[in-house]
Amino acid sequence: MSTATPGFESDIKPLFNDRDRGSMMSHFDLWSYDDVSQNADAILEAVSAGSMPCYGQWSSDQVDLLRSWVEGGKPE
Repeated sequence: MSTATPGFESDIKPLFNDRDRGSMMSHFDLWSYDDVSQNADAILEAVSAGSMPCYGQWSSDQVDLLRSWVEGGKPE
């Protein structure tokens, strides 16, 4: 695994598909850096617990990627 901190546009935004974005749009925009960074802890908790997305759990690699981004300071 790379030691470089993932970036939002290149690594994190692609984790969220159209269905994810549509499901959460009433709360925040999963394709917006500001919205995701402000809600990152809650998003990480939900994907770690398997409660998001509602149609199936993320792989451990996807959860780890998001965790790495959050712990790395949430770079754009």
